[in-house]
Amino acid sequence: MSVSAAQAVSAVPAAQAVGGPAIEYMFKQIMEAVHKSQMEIAELRSECHELRQANASLERQVREGIQVIQNNGNSRLGTPGFTTPAPGSPQLRAKSPFLTPNTVPSLAVPPSIYVPSPLSDNALTQFNFGVREIPGFWVVIPAGGAGTRLWPLSREEHPKFLLDLTLKGRSLIQATWDRLIPLSSAARTAIVAGPAHVKSIKEQLPDLLPHNLFCEPSAKDSMAAIGLAAAVLAERDPNAIIGSFAADHMISGDDAFLAAVAEAVEVAKKDYLVTIGIAPSHPSTGFGYVRLGEKLGFKDAPNARLVSSFKEKPDARTAAAYIKTGNYRWNAGMFVTKAAFLMELLKEYKPELHEGLQKIARAWDDESLRQKVLDEVWPGLEKIAIDNAVAEPAALDRRVAVVPATFGWDDVGDFSSLADLLPAESNQPRILGDSGLVVTEQAAGGIVVPGSGRLVSLLGVDDLVIVDMPDTLLVTTRARSQEVKRLVKKCREAGWKQLL
Repeated sequence: MSVSAAQAVSAVPAAQAVGGPAIEYMFKQIMEAVHKSQMEIAELRSECHELRQANASLERQVREGIQVIQNNGNSRLGTPGFTTPAPGSPQLRAKSPFLTPNTVPSLAVPPSIYVPSPLSDNALTQFNFGVREIPGFWVVIPAGGAGTRLWPLSREEHPKFLLDLTLKGRSLIQATWDRLIPLSSAARTAIVAGPAHVKSIKEQLPDLLPHNLFCEPSAKDSMAAIGLAAAVLAERDPNAIIGSFAADHMISGDDAFLAAVAEAVEVAKKDYLVTIGIAPSHPSTGFGYVRLGEKLGFKDAPNARLVSSFKEKPDARTAAAYIKTGNYRWNAGMFVTKAAFLMELLKEYKPELHEGLQKIARAWDDESLRQKVLDEVWPGLEKIAIDNAVAEPAALDRRVAVVPATFGWDDVGDFSSLADLLPAESNQPRILGDSGLVVTEQAAGGIVVPGSGRLVSLLGVDDLVIVDMPDTLLVTTRARSQEVKRLVKKCREAGWKQLL
């Protein structure tokens, strides 16, 4: 029992001696103290787990260094299999969300703007593949979008999935790769991205195989991106099961996540389009919702249910009503299905889009034909989200399932949600970057990004969002952080496209 719990218990006799509170009140105090103790223990366990991972990584590096010396100074590390940069040390936090200094908008970037963790970008480690590998399962990571609600931190040329938003030495796309690689291995992990981001993705994911990087000529929303991967992979492997997971989401509770994906794969084998429903922590108006239907009763997927319907982003009252019923989950945009089955659904609901993607897929692995077919077909493809194209109509036909899950999830959709993910001192703003560049007096809440090297000082202001980049300064409030996208549009109209 923790100190706080012991104090609560010891207070009971004294309360009784003076005719103190009722039994119910005393038990409530005790249970609150116990709950607090459990939360503290859970946090300590999490920190210990991170430290164990960091120590294991460091031990591997030491062993590999010894191996290099034994190999007469060979400059390459002699590790078997694939290698990928190690996670950053939980104790040594980087001072910038930019993993490489040359990606910072360059007006006045000081040389000290990036301080790498010794266990971060420049270190190599080997992952223990095969522990949870699912045969025939392909991971597809759509890496698109400009993250305009996180502007000016996120830019069109360097969007949020390339940023380290936790200052642990790993970008969002690297964290997504790390999370999913045990299920598929690098041989069956594919990325769909635009031409502007291909180079950065290759640099951040050195284990990504060149033929598994699908470059879409222009943004056509999620159906074309996921459909392109599905069509190509179905040509390569007619029995492939694919799972689509966004490159720019944050997830906590990897074990629960991997278990949910494994269960979704079992359902997908039975010809369903399967989504993963996130247990809502609050009545959010920023996410879509999935309404749970009847249980499917599959032995290998006991939690799976039919999707009754998909709901668009609701207003606050409707969102609260959804939560109250207990029958709704957040729609995180994660889909698992057979590649061939997704193409069947596309053929039924969007035949022209299906025909175009099939034509591209047949030419994709022939480099002499690929670009010609892309130039002919891609511009004419419909721009539509996968939810609208196939998920919603297929749900009406009882062909979409959902696996309710319990892991933590956030799409980091604005600065307010980003602030919730960062540590902070009490009554202080959250700081994404070098805290030595931020001085506050009576300024609580909010988030500060000191990205220019200048000192940022706050006096008597609460819940502000301040993003100070070398070429741009954004000041707004957490309450209006969802509206930054509107400001980006106005900047474009005002002729500031080069800063977007």
